[in-house]
Amino acid sequence: MNNNTPIWKHSGEKSQDIIKYSGCGLDDIYLASGYEKVVTPYGSGISVKNLENLHKQIGLHLTKYRKALSGKEIRFLRHQMDLTQSELARFFGCNVQQVARYEKDSNKLTGPADRLLRLLFEEHIRETGSVRELLESIDSMDDVSGDQIVFEDVNGEWRHAC
Repeated sequence: MNNNTPIWKHSGEKSQDIIKYSGCGLDDIYLASGYEKVVTPYGSGISVKNLENLHKQIGLHLTKYRKALSGKEIRFLRHQMDLTQSELARFFGCNVQQVARYEKDSNKLTGPADRLLRLLFEEHIRETGSVRELLESIDSMDDVSGDQIVFEDVNGEWRHAC
């Protein structure tokens, strides 16, 4: 753990021993509160309070403060949005193998794909639909390259004539 490693605290709780949290699949997440140590039939472990909100906050931290996302971070964000590699590939306009390469750190996420992933996550957290709906609409468009596109003036406003 270095000085730049974020340490997560549960609101309203005193700090406990700082522990590494690997349940999200990321290597550098530490908790200072919001957990309790438990003993299970399989050994000792931890129980995290409000896990969904913790994962939301981790995702927001990644999208707002990480300059370059690692493969594990890309996978984490995709899982939080409940997207398959195939769905994310459609949004990126690439094939599923490319998304797999991003997640394995074989290829770096391109600038436009990086920004789009951040926008999609932000939209997912805010539960709005504009970016995702627009991407799904673009993905489902028919190619009408040879057809005329006609607009008409309706009460002083231009509109596409259906």
